[in-house]
Amino acid sequence: MEIRDATDLAPRLRALLERLPAEQLPITYQQAAEALGLSPPRTIQRVALALEALMREDVAAGRPLIAVLVVSRRGDLPRQGFFEQAVELGRFPTGSAEHVEAYRREREKALKGRG
Repeated sequence: MEIRDATDLAPRLRALLERLPAEQLPITYQQAAEALGLSPPRTIQRVALALEALMREDVAAGRPLIAVLVVSRRGDLPRQGFFEQAVELGRFPTGSAEHVEAYRREREKALKGRG
């Protein structure tokens, strides 16, 4: 069910991130869940799974990672799982000391490449 859920949510999440004005980005995982009309349980986990699906799609298509536009409410960065997935997909360097800068570069590309 979780894979199907993520696959169903991913296109809706991409559409949301593409249509939001740049000045409203990034959004939090909670804001994404609310905008998608998700209700508990596991709303944040479902958003995270959809973001992982979008990351795989974007890497396969050679696009910037639109998932960079969703961040944790505890800061200006995505959750740790984002960075792990970005490394696994070969998009970010393995050294965690370089992740914040890689994230900032990817966010600029994603903002320019939307829509």
